[in-house]
Amino acid sequence: QVQLVESGGGLAQAGGSLRLSCVASERTFSLSSYRMAWFRQAPGKEREFVATIRWSTGSTDYADSVKGRFTISRDNANNTVYLQLNNLKPEDTATYYCAARLVNMDRYKYWGQGTQVTVSS
Repeated sequence: QVQLVESGGGLAQAGGSLRLSCVASERTFSLSSYRMAWFRQAPGKEREFVATIRWSTGSTDYADSVKGRFTISRDNANNTVYLQLNNLKPEDTATYYCAARLVNMDRYKYWGQGTQVTVSS
């Protein structure tokens, strides 16, 4: 069982930056057994994938819409996954969710409560 707590959302101007944090706690497996990800959901739209990182190797992948602007990383010492959001655009406005799954599973099972990011033009 993994518990995820996000923070760091807020209001930014277009072209600005924010950093989201996701603190993970896991009681059974090591976090190295997990893949972590960020998703987002804008009002009236479906939730979409943003970025993912494999905890053990640090390998990453991104949605095309955020490549070159967002960076996902993890801090092993603090069990935290970060999403650095640079060059923000109004279309990045959404609730951002941290998610986790075991690497051998297909679907993300664990989700945080979400943190709101609002980008003004």
